[in-house]
Amino acid sequence: MTPKKESGAQRRRGRPQSFDRKEALCAAMRLFWDRGYEGTSFDDLIAAMQISASSFYNTFGSKEALYHEAIEAYMSVAGGWFFSILNEDANTRTVFEDLTTAAAIEFTHPDRPTGCMISVAATQCSPSQSRLRDLLASQRTQAEDAMAQRLRKGQIAGDLPSDTDIEALAAFYGSLLRGMAVQARDGASRDRLLEIARIGMQAWPSM
Repeated sequence: MTPKKESGAQRRRGRPQSFDRKEALCAAMRLFWDRGYEGTSFDDLIAAMQISASSFYNTFGSKEALYHEAIEAYMSVAGGWFFSILNEDANTRTVFEDLTTAAAIEFTHPDRPTGCMISVAATQCSPSQSRLRDLLASQRTQAEDAMAQRLRKGQIAGDLPSDTDIEALAAFYGSLLRGMAVQARDGASRDRLLEIARIGMQAWPSM
């Protein structure tokens, strides 16, 4: 008896479905951004990423490892506009005006989660997730340090009074940006955030 030949569909049965890793990571990042680490279940992830459980573990290892990758993916986008503005060839006040204005725009895009993934993520979490809390706190500290570095450069250039408390001013604008992120998450409009940014610039040290 001649063996029955397998059809193409039969030969492919059981093979893992191919997927675009970058697209899957982007889907995970948006889900984590919207719901947080602990608010995102494993089933939520594989559904959003459109992959099987086995593909998930083979590709990303674990939910926590994926979260680290998602943070890096977010920073490659958010860090782009943030550091680009800090490096503008302009006086320091203009740089911080541009920074707060850009934040109001970036935090309110209609086609993605509102706010800032770094600002609103993991400020409260279970003790078992302290590593993630420390990771996000470190990212926020790095952003504030970058602002302080830019302020020091401006102080040397004469854009700020010599007695300006650079660390306190950087902390103020870091807090302003994080507050704007929370406002956006709570539903504040872009116009409201732009007004908050405008008022925030009134704290700029007088020459």
